[in-house]
Amino acid sequence: MTVFILVAGAFTGPHVWRDTAARLTAEGAEVHTVALTGLGRPPADGVGAVDLETHIADVLAAIDAAAEPGGEIVLVGHDYGIHPVLGAADRRARSIARIVHLDTGMPQDGVPALAAVPDQLLREEVVERAAGSGDGVAGGELPPPAREAWSRWGSTAGLSEAALDGLTALAAPQPLGTLLQPLRLTGAVAAVPATGVLCTANGPGVEMLQMMVDVGTPALRALADARVAFFELPTGHWPMLSCPEALAETLIEAASGGGHVLTPAGSGRTPAHLRPFLLDVPERLRERTGNTDLYLPDGPGPHPAVVFVHGGPVPAEARPTPRDWPTLTGYARHVAGQGVAGVTLDHRLHAVTDYGQAAADVADAVERVRADPRVDADRVALWFFSGGGPITAEWLTDPPVWLRCVAANYPILAPLPSWGMTGSRFHPVRALSRAGGLPVVLVRAGRESAEIAATVEEFVAEADRCGANLEIIDVPEGRHGFETLEPADGAREAVHRAVGAVLARLKG
Repeated sequence: MTVFILVAGAFTGPHVWRDTAARLTAEGAEVHTVALTGLGRPPADGVGAVDLETHIADVLAAIDAAAEPGGEIVLVGHDYGIHPVLGAADRRARSIARIVHLDTGMPQDGVPALAAVPDQLLREEVVERAAGSGDGVAGGELPPPAREAWSRWGSTAGLSEAALDGLTALAAPQPLGTLLQPLRLTGAVAAVPATGVLCTANGPGVEMLQMMVDVGTPALRALADARVAFFELPTGHWPMLSCPEALAETLIEAASGGGHVLTPAGSGRTPAHLRPFLLDVPERLRERTGNTDLYLPDGPGPHPAVVFVHGGPVPAEARPTPRDWPTLTGYARHVAGQGVAGVTLDHRLHAVTDYGQAAADVADAVERVRADPRVDADRVALWFFSGGGPITAEWLTDPPVWLRCVAANYPILAPLPSWGMTGSRFHPVRALSRAGGLPVVLVRAGRESAEIAATVEEFVAEADRCGANLEIIDVPEGRHGFETLEPADGAREAVHRAVGAVLARLKG
């Protein structure tokens, strides 16, 4: 028999598992929902301040109570709940058949759960409350979110109004010690098979995760392992409330060892971002200066220019660097063949906290390009890709007169819920109303991941509202990064249309 031990996240308790647990039980599994001290149950007499070790002890008690010959224990941790799950599993590794990370991060030894809180302002509030309590880590509580503030902790996509009301009504304060005390692991838990359930309205799906592994993101290397599998659920951060039956089915399949396994980087397969560009573009000489490459057209100039801005985050160790990736070099050579200077560059978007630095890198590169006498400084376009999309906000807000067009391929056009960038200036949807008549060309992938597609839909709706000068070029069968994936029907035509649209605004 499979024995599921379910551990809920911050502010919540066993009640959130009710429907999922019922379905698992109906399928013949044994189910235990852990009531964490201070959340699902009051502290016992004599217990001091509640911290992470308190919650690890709660999970250990559940494991020991459920441990029977022949029963395979599957620990499921949602959100904050993965921290006590890992702490307990590390001490009972031989008793655990599998750990399921339900829309969680990857906790590491010595790192407190606070580091996984997406919103920087929330992290600062926790630290301030701990300092104000006078007991530091030992005491104090973080009040549960108000009804309208749950989205600061994760996407509420898929939650009914009733579910959101219930989540709010039954929420409990989170003991600060549970967020501030570092997780301590011996390493024993690394031997336990793991499954990740990715809620794609809140963060990346499997395909995006594979891309991140391919570019060499250090923190994700361990995920490309035969003992680690993944599932997707098209919902927000609380699937036990938004789709309990689908979650139960996923957990049953996970317990049996199912799921998608990622391919390790350097396994002999060419990663998607390094495959050939979908157009057969002739080679062209480039000039490399600092972090910028210039592909010049024939003739004396001065020529209009298109600056191509890569996405990310891309780890600093990635080789080749983005300005040498086939998509960027392909577009740059293509426009150079049509009389326009193509520019690629490397910027320092190595983490979602680096958008300020990356935006400054882009601005510096643009000014160097405009200062080149072979470039027409009054006719420049900026073309952004994927995670570079938030940087467009810098240019949509009071655009300079020399900026003739902004283009974006499969872009992220608002901070994703898991980024914790509440109030960030890198929010193109909010900036669009200040763009005036600046032409914007949007290349939209029909098979885009859910969390990115939501930002694009929001951007298009805002363009309709404020009357922005937006042209949309759809690639119905295209995926994120379609230029180097299997070319879908119409993808080449879409690239030609997009290039034509941008160059028309430069040359017109």
